[in-house]
Amino acid sequence: MTSHSANSPHRRVLLKLSGEALMGQQAYGISGEVLNYLAAEIREIVALGVQVGLVIGAGNIFRGMAGSAAGMDRATADNMGMLATVINALSLHDALERRGVAARVLSAIDMPSVCESFSRQKAHHHLNKDRVVIFAAGTGNPYFTTDTAAMLRALEIKADLVCKATRVDGVYDKDPLRHQDAVRFDTLSFEEVLTRRLKVMDSAAISLAMDNATPIMVFDMNVPGNMKRAVSGEQVGTLIK
Repeated sequence: MTSHSANSPHRRVLLKLSGEALMGQQAYGISGEVLNYLAAEIREIVALGVQVGLVIGAGNIFRGMAGSAAGMDRATADNMGMLATVINALSLHDALERRGVAARVLSAIDMPSVCESFSRQKAHHHLNKDRVVIFAAGTGNPYFTTDTAAMLRALEIKADLVCKATRVDGVYDKDPLRHQDAVRFDTLSFEEVLTRRLKVMDSAAISLAMDNATPIMVFDMNVPGNMKRAVSGEQVGTLIK
């Protein structure tokens, strides 16, 4: 079993990626270019000797909340969203394996002919063999986001850091893509995130992190090397603790 890596203060991290990130410049779906980029970035973390768990959203294919807003039954829409995360997980698994990075997909919804079913024991087993574990199908329950799923899995695998890789370089007091005077935070407390209703992760995920003192690093995944820097203990975005 890997102890703390000489190159990183962290032994085990949970990486949360948005589904939209996989689209790249496309309006929908999965960009092969982005997949290859992400696989190369994740390989850099693995090379540090850090064990990596990964949760990916489904916004590039289907978002449960959007389906629900369009009049669809919320539980049905969320189930569709969870299935979409499995498609993303399989694509990332393939990209990692092609780069020589051992990986496994564990799904919260049983589909044994497609991938392994999630269990905590299985997750620890694969991580201890230095395989990247991609957790698919959210929590397996409707009404929970992939943010909450990421925090839940982080706690189950005893990750010492959650890395939320986004399209902006940290957490701002308002949307930096729409407001030029938006101010970025270097560090935040969980309480500040909740009271100011900052759009980092949903409140259930932040509450779980706060109750279990699990730090979250929010950074721009489109800057090459940022993932590695975040995991190496550098300040590359906003640290919530």
